[in-house]
Amino acid sequence: MRKIEHIGIAVKDMQAATKIYSTLLGHPHYKTEEVAGEAVNTAFFTCGESKIELLEATDPDSAIAKFIDKKGEGMHHIAFAVDDIKSETQRLKKEGFVVLNEEPKIGADNKWVVFLHPKSSNGVLVELCQERN
Repeated sequence: MRKIEHIGIAVKDMQAATKIYSTLLGHPHYKTEEVAGEAVNTAFFTCGESKIELLEATDPDSAIAKFIDKKGEGMHHIAFAVDDIKSETQRLKKEGFVVLNEEPKIGADNKWVVFLHPKSSNGVLVELCQERN
């Protein structure tokens, strides 16, 4: 793991949330993006070398919508930057982590992503991220 890449925060209302985080961080988001495969809209903020990703559901059956229904708005996941997502996924799997998607899939911000089940990491959903070339 190279660094914390971003922290994902589930929100109900992207417009209201971007105002809150713009005020909190002292600058606007630098990017918005729809990730159709995950049924979310995202907005990214920089915070030092890391980022904050706001996630708003675009479908009531999406993982983000279900998360908010169950737990409310708040921290959804923590993402770590890795150099080789496939080897890191295999390493963690051998260590006993439960991998939710064995093959990397396309995520937001031009990344390959793999998720680890929260039961493997003290109740926190972990995302591994690698830049797509």
